Amino acid sequence: MDRTAQLTAHALGSGIAYDPPSTRAPGPAGPGSLHVRAARVLAANWTGVSTVPSRSLYPHQWSWDSAFIAIGLRHLSPLRAQTELETLLAAQWADGRIPHIVFNPSVPLDAYFPSPDFWRSSTAGRAAGAPRTVQTSGIVQPPVHALAAWLVHLADPGLSRARGFLATVHPRLAAWHRYLLHRRDLGGGGLACVVHPWEQGMDNSPCWDAPLARVAPAPARSFQRADLDHGAAEDRPTDLDYGRYVRLAADYRDAGYADRQREFAVEDPAFNALLIASEHALAHIAQELGAAGTARHARAERLTAALVERLWDPEREIFLCRDLRGGPIPERGVSGLIPLIVPELPGEIAAALVRTLSGPHFGTGTHLVPSYDLLGAAFDPHRYWRGPAWANTGWLLERGLRLHGERERADAVGAAVVEAADATGFAEYAAPYTGEACGATGFSWTAALALDLHRRQHPAHHGQLSHRQLQKMDKS
Repeated sequence: MDRTAQLTAHALGSGIAYDPPSTRAPGPAGPGSLHVRAARVLAANWTGVSTVPSRSLYPHQWSWDSAFIAIGLRHLSPLRAQTELETLLAAQWADGRIPHIVFNPSVPLDAYFPSPDFWRSSTAGRAAGAPRTVQTSGIVQPPVHALAAWLVHLADPGLSRARGFLATVHPRLAAWHRYLLHRRDLGGGGLACVVHPWEQGMDNSPCWDAPLARVAPAPARSFQRADLDHGAAEDRPTDLDYGRYVRLAADYRDAGYADRQREFAVEDPAFNALLIASEHALAHIAQELGAAGTARHARAERLTAALVERLWDPEREIFLCRDLRGGPIPERGVSGLIPLIVPELPGEIAAALVRTLSGPHFGTGTHLVPSYDLLGAAFDPHRYWRGPAWANTGWLLERGLRLHGERERADAVGAAVVEAADATGFAEYAAPYTGEACGATGFSWTAALALDLHRRQHPAHHGQLSHRQLQKMDKS
């Protein structure tokens, strides 16, 4: 079989990577089921064109949140799920970047910091092609969008084709990937680089402590945090960390959002694993639209090779972040396990990741997967990304485990996410040992991903909601 035929065969056979079936048997559900409770959260956070992560703490549209939210929304209303992604992509910059926040102009400036007047996207981002009609941030978040778009299409292919959904989003997603593959290959090794901890999404991870230590924090008097008005200080990043976040963002803004090596420049395994998974999804989208997807699959394979070459640590049996100035960062974060979602990951590496996931660093004494090494010196079970468990990382690991044949472990991880989500009122994150709620409750991606997992666990008890039912939830 020649190379093209091999790639084509792989493309047609890799669908399980994108919507793998669960092996769990259907269970009981009723009017008060998780399905309904999750739907109510998503209805309460729906703005009419998109979904906020949290009405109080995060009152705008967030990039990777919307991708995960769309994955859950597709089970309630494929139309809303499509609209979610279309709204986000309408704020894309001309250079291809999808900004990590799209601001709602009706929300007061002091409701969230950094606010639009900090980012100044329409002026500071002019050279990079920031839109003039909507205010956004200037940084990005992990590229899960093409994967989300493909899953949304699969939920109702007839509606998707009738609306031209994939034809609309495909060129924008392709431009997004070009931006990451070319503008963000700051290390020259083929991997995309993040220039701010907020871009990686796991904002306060101990993996960032070493590179952040180089950054002089912005003066405390120069900004006013809004997050502490809605969350406990012990659950949130420290003032020192926040000062460094602000300094990095301000410096990037003041340089016109130009991409080059700066004080913080890191190759992250989860960010690049999601890019690989989305490259495969973009190949499926291209094929659905009548084009060949083989180049996308080939690119994903090259990215996989670069990921292994640059970030795999065989002794620790986990992928590590690479600081472009300081080299590999010897911290075990959940980011280093997320490459399980990569279809062509070598079998011995997948097996090693499963051992790490099940071992003392991530799996001893807790059924929820922590965001950071349980044995790490910086582990904190409550503080933002320094130990608590999150629904989105659990969802990704569940899919990765199932992809590599670990069905029982996948079922256990998925069930733990659903149980914790329901028990905590769909909390933003949870303490891994106790399951205690942390951060905001009624959190959109927690509800969406718990809904997605629950649907696959109990397929007989789920169905799309009618427009009237959704409107009723919106008003309640």
